[in-house]
Amino acid sequence: MSVLVIDNIGLLVTGEPSLGEGPLGLVRDAAVVIDGERVASIERAGAAGDERLDAAGRCVIPGFVDSHTHLVFAGDRADEFAARMAGRPYAASGIRVTTAATRAATEEDLRGLASARRAEAVRAGITHLEIKSGYGLEPEAERRSCAVASELTDDVTFLGAHAVPPEYDGRADEYVALVCGEMLDACRAYARWIDVFCEKGAFDADQSRAVLVAGRDAGLGLRVHGNQLGFGPGVRLAVELGAASVDHCTYLSADDLAALAAGETVATFLPATDFSTRQPYPDARRAIDAGVEVAIATNCNPGSSYTTSMAFCIALAVRDLRMTPEEALLAATRGGARALQRDDVGRLAPGARADAVILDCPSYTHLVYRPGVPLVGTTVIAGRVEFSDPLGARATSPGNAGGSARSRR
Repeated sequence: MSVLVIDNIGLLVTGEPSLGEGPLGLVRDAAVVIDGERVASIERAGAAGDERLDAAGRCVIPGFVDSHTHLVFAGDRADEFAARMAGRPYAASGIRVTTAATRAATEEDLRGLASARRAEAVRAGITHLEIKSGYGLEPEAERRSCAVASELTDDVTFLGAHAVPPEYDGRADEYVALVCGEMLDACRAYARWIDVFCEKGAFDADQSRAVLVAGRDAGLGLRVHGNQLGFGPGVRLAVELGAASVDHCTYLSADDLAALAAGETVATFLPATDFSTRQPYPDARRAIDAGVEVAIATNCNPGSSYTTSMAFCIALAVRDLRMTPEEALLAATRGGARALQRDDVGRLAPGARADAVILDCPSYTHLVYRPGVPLVGTTVIAGRVEFSDPLGARATSPGNAGGSARSRR
């Protein structure tokens, strides 16, 4: 395999404190040496290699790890968003609109739609993501969704317990039995995780427990949507059952914080959702100060957070969740990896997967300082250039100035 060097890095964020300054592990005037799909070493600028990406003195960060997305769906809910902005309150029942469109879509339709969203995420610097099902809400449609998701990531989440579909109105327990039985059997081969929307209007604590235990018994890891619309049992249920992550966490009581701090469950904040729904923002400062492990994710979905911009989420986290830029960047990289129980992504350290983003700016602080500006110049995934804008880093190899560095643009 040839050795690729990302060279002439003005400021490198390794995400590994032992490699540099502070919690971000900052290294100045650096180079990242990549052998195949893995980081081989962090060196001074000018390191030798077969191919070279010239960062031109700019900032390089680990690729964003998006630990909560819903990329597999059909249909559009722009009218719902516009009505909400005009004053209509947010309600989770909008899921039903997407369910009808997703059920009507073919597997090929869903593949094309999800692949386009995945490509958009790569352009936004997201190098690894989790993808949930949850808009089919019947066995075959959920199977199709999980199958499509599995082509895009190895972190697929079965979310049959996203909402009770119309045909099961008033019979939520019967629907839970379907989720825990036939639907789980249809989806488990594609999935690594199982999730449940533990919330008033969705699934109560007993129903949520039944879904999570069935998934655990089937060999799947656990994730929970919890405490988005109000105080509830989701957070403590997630901690009790050892879920990898509980997501939203907009409403956290003192007992919720104590449980999270004492356990290993990551609290994942989804600030673009609160922006889009005009719900209150979570108090991440309070959670971090209490010793809670946190992550940030986009929650890309058609109803409440139709964005693949992790930079936007970072800016919101700093402005409205009271996080520092350093905390927000770590939450969007290393935090997302921990929410997925992975140590191969979310950092640029020897042995990690070579996922890196060259920013068109001198410092990661510009992600907050210049909100809304597309600052991703080049995205590298597993040692390959997957996106580079026309003004991005120059790729060269010996005897071939201007040649492409294993690009699959």
